[in-house]
Amino acid sequence: MDLSLQGVIPIPLLEKVKNRQSGIWNNTRSFNQGQYIFVQAPSGTGKTTLIHALYGLRKDYEGVVQWDTTSMKNVDAEILSALRTKNISIIFQDMRLFPELTTWENLELKRRQTNTVTEEQTSVWLERLGLKDKRNSLASTLSYGEQQRVAIIRSLLQPFDWLLMDEPFSHLDHANTNKAIQLIAEVVAQQNAGMLLADLDENSFFPYTQTVIL
Repeated sequence: MDLSLQGVIPIPLLEKVKNRQSGIWNNTRSFNQGQYIFVQAPSGTGKTTLIHALYGLRKDYEGVVQWDTTSMKNVDAEILSALRTKNISIIFQDMRLFPELTTWENLELKRRQTNTVTEEQTSVWLERLGLKDKRNSLASTLSYGEQQRVAIIRSLLQPFDWLLMDEPFSHLDHANTNKAIQLIAEVVAQQNAGMLLADLDENSFFPYTQTVIL
């Protein structure tokens, strides 16, 4: 599944971005499945807005955001649900865990939607990211770094053609960042998927195919 962007400008940022040079806004870009895209986004230029538009959470923009032949501005609820279950996964900047559920319950909600990852494999991933002893802890009691690692695992518990990541390691130290990078890289490669990572600062987390300045 490929992504194309044509003349996209977020309406809330219209005055701010319409006259600045951008590799995304008010531009024509296409990205192919299997590519690793890094979007470097200076503060205030709409990084999260872009990720949410790609995931179909926002439609307050001019232009076209299109996955293959599906326009995200006009997509109906059924098709959007299918895209999010089978084709596009996401790591939100604000994690969006259910605070009243445990770590394991948050993961099971996602895992059971498709049953593409076993309970055993999920447990292995928890241990790899240092969360084995947090399995039965309420999400509300986890640190930001722990929540972020749970959100990373959750994003991998479904099939996907693309993984969208919004500052996915912002609360992690160097050691935990490396563990998360290794896990993400393995699963993305297994699925022959592409990734689009948006972050404030230049980085070398993955072997990017393209770097674009937002």
